Amino acid sequence: MNFPSFLRQLAGALLRGNQRPVKSQLSIQSKYLKRKVKVDLYWPPVFPGKPLRLLVCNDGQDLPRMDIEATMEAYYQRFPDHPFLLVGLEAGDRMREYGTAGKPDYKQRGDLAFAYEQFVIEELLPRLEKRFTLRPQATERAVAGFSLGGLNAFDLVWRNTGRFATAGVFSGALWWRSRPFRENDPDADRILHSYVAASEQRPDNFRCWFMAGTEDEEGDRNNNGIIDAIDDTLHLMHLLEEKGMQRPSELAYLEVEGGRHEPETWGKVMGDFLSWWVEFR
Repeated sequence: MNFPSFLRQLAGALLRGNQRPVKSQLSIQSKYLKRKVKVDLYWPPVFPGKPLRLLVCNDGQDLPRMDIEATMEAYYQRFPDHPFLLVGLEAGDRMREYGTAGKPDYKQRGDLAFAYEQFVIEELLPRLEKRFTLRPQATERAVAGFSLGGLNAFDLVWRNTGRFATAGVFSGALWWRSRPFRENDPDADRILHSYVAASEQRPDNFRCWFMAGTEDEEGDRNNNGIIDAIDDTLHLMHLLEEKGMQRPSELAYLEVEGGRHEPETWGKVMGDFLSWWVEFR
């Protein structure tokens, strides 16, 4: 970060009297992913003496299309006592890095999901904690993602509730399966559903916010009149409720009428996720 540039941005924000987030970028050479990861940082222009909450977003390259700065400005005006740092991680090979750690799908996609998890836990977090004063509690930290990134966000938080407690799953690719589709058992072999069902209980502190759009897709593999994106989400939530999770404090769902599988739809509901994240801390 260029410190004089940061000071100019901060001074400008104060003079304008608004709550537009300050933005900067950094690049991290990951030994786990064997590539440079471009990181976009957004934080409130004024947070005197207040440690920051942390939200890590997969597919950070899509945040501008979501008009994320306007959403954060509205959030700061509504929740000035709960400032947070948003970290957007620009994607590499999504089909390899996003997925379920240690459990590639039947085509071996997601084979780098564990390496991605190691990057977030072992390389990204220490770098952020060195630069910013962050709240240390897992309950003050979240990971969100979109489509495959949403699948990954759920898995990463589920496996690391000592570091993050909240997952935001926007149009999650919850169809991710360990075996090819079978017409005689169309809902079988979905990886997240399988391991949640097999778990004795949900991890301590785990909370999740889901959304799906009625126009996310047209597929209806089990012919029940509900598109798969919504069907998969509702079924996973049912399994989580069986593990004792309570609505709305630990488990929430937003269905967007006319919502499409695109950043513009996700941007319109990001504020809903942020509000829930604060109100049910």
